[in-house]
Amino acid sequence: MHSVIGSEPLSVKLGRPSIVNLAAEREAIIGRLGRLKPATDAYASEFVDAILDFAHAVGTSDVHMQPTRDGLVVKFRSDGVMQVLGEFPRGANTSVINRFKVLSGLLTYQNEIPQEGRVEKPKHSREIRVSTFPTMYGERAVLRFFGHDKEFTTLDELGNTPQITAKIRDALAETSGAVLITGPAGSGKSTTLYSCLRHIVNTNNNARAIVSLEDPIEVPVDGVTQSQVNVQAGFDLKTGLRSLMRQDPEVIVVGEIRDRDTAEFAIQGSLTGQLLLGTFHADTSATAVARLIEMGIEPFLIRSGLIAVISQRLLRLLCSCARETSQPEDIGGLGLEKVRVPVGCPACNQTGFVGRAIVTEYLDLRNGSLGALILRKADSRELYRAAQEAGMATLLMQATDLVREGRTSPSELRRVLGSTTRA
Repeated sequence: MHSVIGSEPLSVKLGRPSIVNLAAEREAIIGRLGRLKPATDAYASEFVDAILDFAHAVGTSDVHMQPTRDGLVVKFRSDGVMQVLGEFPRGANTSVINRFKVLSGLLTYQNEIPQEGRVEKPKHSREIRVSTFPTMYGERAVLRFFGHDKEFTTLDELGNTPQITAKIRDALAETSGAVLITGPAGSGKSTTLYSCLRHIVNTNNNARAIVSLEDPIEVPVDGVTQSQVNVQAGFDLKTGLRSLMRQDPEVIVVGEIRDRDTAEFAIQGSLTGQLLLGTFHADTSATAVARLIEMGIEPFLIRSGLIAVISQRLLRLLCSCARETSQPEDIGGLGLEKVRVPVGCPACNQTGFVGRAIVTEYLDLRNGSLGALILRKADSRELYRAAQEAGMATLLMQATDLVREGRTSPSELRRVLGSTTRA
């Protein structure tokens, strides 16, 4: 069975503080927010400062602020799982949401439509995207924190198996074709994309002309010409890609492929002598190919232009407090005799988990049998079965290995993968 044991888990490599520190920081921020005076004019500014300090201390990726009838519920992500910080007053004279809108250049008087902005000079130097959305009780705000450039790893440090890492390196050595990195939000796609970029820069002594079109730019990478779309100014992905082709690029990076026009232009561009890298939302590697076909991309373009699809997930790792069990309801039909399941202790903030590990499936589209299936528009299940027969280690296989090795639990496997990868 294919093993996923590699280097340290991805979240550890990203420099996330320990769960012990998370518990202490959580207690401290609740106390700090509780001492603020909602009736004062400084309340919103002090609240925002406290939230940004907390986000920096625990290394969270997202903070959610949901208005209720009586206040503002604050949540944050830890190891990809949402946790509730608490419900707090909105402020009598000043608005916490409006304070974030001011920092990100949004219109404070416009609260009936969604808005999206970026904090230009964020506290602690972590880039922040602010998104607001109107609700029954007022505007909801979501903060997305992008990592500092030093927090993003190299290709070798992601924690993939040596076999997967070697395959990715091989694909990045190509001079033309497209490589797509897929997975849901929070699966580490951007981290892998930037790692691929660093690998190309380092292995070619910064000699290749590398350009990117991102929405937004998450991390600056030396040796890459990075651009950010500006839809309001008419600079969207499609327009940007057309212009990039006249910049004599050798490697093109598209932060996220979202629609048919972008997908078609990107794959066509990869056939004209450029290596293209991009992220794409899809459950599995085979589903990504099927989605492209459903979007109306000609199968011959996919067959000729697509080198590989990389699909990945992040699974939480069990704390040392986990216990062993042979109960069928705990094993969950995985065909194993014994598994370890989470318990919870002060060291893991009672969650039962510490850190995360990456599992990755690599679909090589240079395989002749898969190419034939694409040309006749085979569905994702048939593609997935053919890929497994050709030797692809699926996400489910690798996650099951983690369970077998006692590094994660069946419940975590089901939480992350569900039933979508059991084709």
